[in-house]
Amino acid sequence: MAPKAMTTTKSGSGGGARDLRIKVKKPAKRSHSSQLWLERQLNDPYVKRAREMGYRSRAAFKLAEMDERYKFLKTGQKLVDLGCAPGGWCQVAGAKIGLENGKGRIVGIDLLPVDLIPHVELIELDFMAEEAPALLTEKLGGKADGVMSDMAGNTTGHKKTDHLRIIGLAEAALEFANSVLAPGGFFLAKLFQGGDTAGLLAELKRDFAQVRNIKPAASRADSSELYVLATGFRRKAESADDSELG
Repeated sequence: MAPKAMTTTKSGSGGGARDLRIKVKKPAKRSHSSQLWLERQLNDPYVKRAREMGYRSRAAFKLAEMDERYKFLKTGQKLVDLGCAPGGWCQVAGAKIGLENGKGRIVGIDLLPVDLIPHVELIELDFMAEEAPALLTEKLGGKADGVMSDMAGNTTGHKKTDHLRIIGLAEAALEFANSVLAPGGFFLAKLFQGGDTAGLLAELKRDFAQVRNIKPAASRADSSELYVLATGFRRKAESADDSELG
């Protein structure tokens, strides 16, 4: 059953100010944190706009905003979206690279099943599986021009633990990107502000021409999330001789 919601009004000395925030009646079994999350969703302007525009998540606006600023999505690119569920980033990227006109390719991969997205290849698989890089390269028809990751593990409420988890995901995503990116490609991943990102950033600065930290306006004001965008991939694959010398 859908939650019951009501809009409250407030009257001040001015005689007519209205509070249009939606209040949700709390069932006995719903936790306080779940109650707050639901009310925030119902009152979030980006959630409303996402529904109106047919996007699967408010995260679509984050990608759109970042690309508007830095122009890393280009017609005809081959892209990988790690942890792509529910598909908002695939929708935005697909429009940017021209999927509807037969240009470019996107392969999305996630542990969860994802509803079909027109012109996007979807794979239900752990991107850290041994066979994943070769499979995605095959699906793309060659090396990728960009690897995107909006992944974040389930939060525990313990700030340090949550930070370590998302850094671990970002490091795994970067390792994956290093195996599938074409020269000049980009890497985009979610992080949390604070904590130790020095090791990850050092790797990015070594392997890419430029590295930026971005806080999109579409990120919630009370969220510590930010994104790292690395462009100009330049890492050289190790040859068998090089690895033996090392």
